Amino acid sequence: MRLVGVLIAVVSVALECANIVVTAKLPQPDYTPLPFAPEDMAGTAFPIFGALLIFRRPRLPIGWLLAVGGLACAVNILTINVVRLEAPSPHVHIIEASPSLGLVVSLSWILATLLLGVALPLLYPTGRLPSPRWRPLVVFACLVQGLNVVRALLMALDATPYSKPFTQTLQWSMNAAMALAFVSLAVRFHRGDPVERRRIVWPLFAFAGLLVPWVVGGPIWWLASFTIPLIPAAIAFAILRHGLYDIDTLITRALVGAGLVGVIGGVYVAVGAASSLFLSGVDRVGGLLAALCAGAFFHPLRRILQRGADRLLYGSKGDPVTLAGELRRRLQRTDPAEGLPAALEVLREGLSVTGVAVRFPDGRPVRTTVGDLGETAREIPLVWHGEPVGHLLVGPPGTRRLPAAHNERVIAALTPYIADSAHAVRLVAALRHSRERIIAAREEERRRLRRDLHDGLGQSLSGMAMSINAARHYLHASPENAERLLDGLRSGMDSVTGDIRQLVYGLRPPALDDLGLAGAIAEMAGPGVAVEADGDLAGLPAATEVAAYRIVQEALTNVRKHAAATTVRVALERGEHLVVRVSDDGVGVPQERRSGVGLASMRERAAELGGTCLITSPPGGGTTVEAVLPLVLEGGPATDSFVPA
Repeated sequence: MRLVGVLIAVVSVALECANIVVTAKLPQPDYTPLPFAPEDMAGTAFPIFGALLIFRRPRLPIGWLLAVGGLACAVNILTINVVRLEAPSPHVHIIEASPSLGLVVSLSWILATLLLGVALPLLYPTGRLPSPRWRPLVVFACLVQGLNVVRALLMALDATPYSKPFTQTLQWSMNAAMALAFVSLAVRFHRGDPVERRRIVWPLFAFAGLLVPWVVGGPIWWLASFTIPLIPAAIAFAILRHGLYDIDTLITRALVGAGLVGVIGGVYVAVGAASSLFLSGVDRVGGLLAALCAGAFFHPLRRILQRGADRLLYGSKGDPVTLAGELRRRLQRTDPAEGLPAALEVLREGLSVTGVAVRFPDGRPVRTTVGDLGETAREIPLVWHGEPVGHLLVGPPGTRRLPAAHNERVIAALTPYIADSAHAVRLVAALRHSRERIIAAREEERRRLRRDLHDGLGQSLSGMAMSINAARHYLHASPENAERLLDGLRSGMDSVTGDIRQLVYGLRPPALDDLGLAGAIAEMAGPGVAVEADGDLAGLPAATEVAAYRIVQEALTNVRKHAAATTVRVALERGEHLVVRVSDDGVGVPQERRSGVGLASMRERAAELGGTCLITSPPGGGTTVEAVLPLVLEGGPATDSFVPA
């Protein structure tokens, strides 16, 4: 099969070479300055690209249609020129000059029209009809061309004269069949996936180069010699190329380039003409002025034309500027927590994909998806002010008027908004998680207090009440027993006092109210720890004092358990914030060590107030715990210190 395809191409090229020799002996036609006609290019290009398709995909009918149809064109143009060369007069009809060669001319043209004008658009690009409903069109075209064959045979045998109405009727019928065949391409384009649409757009774009000379006719018909080869080349390229180049990028750039050339050329000519009228004595100034005016229009005009070309090809949904404006409007009307789905919906419409999603680090919060993501076609990192906030997942392309070749511009325009929305979602999720932890901690503290009050203080008070009743009973009957019970009751009251003190200490260390923050930390740290205070530590918010005390307490506990340090230093510094720093010269924190409950609790205590806690190991060794706590808490004054009753 491959050999047959190559032989068809070789024969076609040989026939066209012979036709060039024959054409050189004929008078030069008036409609073209070239030594060959557009039909010669069809007889050469179609078989060559058809043979290429046959060689690569021999079972696909498209290559055979191109090769055989191109061979028919080569036979047709060569036969016509041979008849013209041998005819006694250029005005003699081909059938009258040579009935046998005239029959060859008619049959080759009938075959080329049927294969290239009807079968090719109906079967392109898959080799199958778009649907069984198009079979009647194939039957109708074959019937019309069959009547054309019968007409040509009867005229060649001189059995019937030439009938112009009958011939025109058959010609109009065939033109209608070819028009419907091209309509099938539009139907296939509307129903096809993005890859099939690109395969259809390439030949249509090449066909536009043939349509203009065809419509204008004689004066510029010779230009079709340069555009006809583009049609089989586009067909072969679209079928063989796996990852198609972006035809819509080519179209938009062609439109923008043509518009720039036209408008800037018009401005230059207009300014030049005006300068020739009013500045005829200084032509150089006029030319420079024309060039400056044309250059001044270049950049704004290019942006306007680019936006217009995008609107023409993709509509408002494909223009990055329009999409960004629509996204801003949606985000302004949407709650920050719901802004990410709105942004993803705009991006999905702009890219015309099946779905998009944002995946957050560690799966918190859960992935936000719009549409049916399916298989992830692309993954783009999202960065908010240098901080990674997640990854944008883009699904496979969906259906659209044209697959967007400017997806990169759409992604570049909308990704910053999506990163902002993703960061807002993370903040909302972190706030919700923080509130949940605060509520859980509060309920856990209430449970602990209830348990301690019920099991400890409650039981002690109940026992004391029973001792009081027993002492009253023995007061007159047995004063010795009453005295013993009262002594036990006194000891029980001391125990209750200790329980109450322990409960109060769990809520807030009493040393903070007695000694202040620096004194309480010094008492808790002991004599081996140096405590330094810089600034006035009086009047701190109660929550800040407790957080600072507990962070230092946990840090010192870790030092005693793990650091093996000889020197420990605690520094308190009050400025715009309260800075708490605990440093030692111990072994430091190993790189592979995972954060335990103690380290996490220090960070959580600082984060609950809106502060930070950083735990590092300096190059010289040791560990430094530095917490920065706010002095003004939301919902309360700066000096919301605890005042004992």
